[in-house]
Amino acid sequence: KGVKLEDNKIIKCDKCIIATGGRSYIKTGSTGDGYTLAKRYGINIIDIKAGLVPLKSDNDICKKLQGLSLKNISYKLIDQEKNNKVIFEDFGEMMFAHFGITGPVVLSSSTVLNRIEDLDDKLKNKSIIASIDLKPSLSFEVLDKRVCRDFEKYTNKEFKNALNDLLPQKMIPVIVDLSNIKEDKKVNQITKEERQNLVNLIKNLKIIINGMLPIDYAIITCGGIDTKEIN
Repeated sequence: KGVKLEDNKIIKCDKCIIATGGRSYIKTGSTGDGYTLAKRYGINIIDIKAGLVPLKSDNDICKKLQGLSLKNISYKLIDQEKNNKVIFEDFGEMMFAHFGITGPVVLSSSTVLNRIEDLDDKLKNKSIIASIDLKPSLSFEVLDKRVCRDFEKYTNKEFKNALNDLLPQKMIPVIVDLSNIKEDKKVNQITKEERQNLVNLIKNLKIIINGMLPIDYAIITCGGIDTKEIN
């Protein structure tokens, strides 16, 4: 018994562990060859998918905010086709990129997302939404009061110049645009309804998800060797 090497040398052993890795993180040498080898011995292979991988979005918000990292945010993935069912929720860090979103909470959510049945149809129907709460430590009411204080402080300024204490500089033009409040509107002219819509936007910034980056960009492989066949 043993393992025969390329130079025909045999290493004697009772058992051999073949550690090939999965299919992701190809730079480490995990090219998926292990699955081919397993199939030769009749081992069942479950379809492989990317795990811990960034998510794609065509939303212009992502391109405008690319490179911006957010800390201490609340992040959810929501399935709108199932009455806005929350399929993933976490608290932590994320980052915007030209292709969509990434970062720890986003990578974790991808592994849950790729287990969903009919995922391709849901992505095509724009059913999967990422919801970001930029101020999770503040309730709607508390944040509304905070915005009121800021508006009192900047009462004679234009709206676009009244959010410096609340949001990262790069995010302000995006939030202003999404709020549907004219950027040059004086703060003292903003209505209660407009202000509360702004608060809701900060608590629920939505990004439509339309896919994941390829498995070559994934950190782990989901699927692979059927664990029912492992002793």
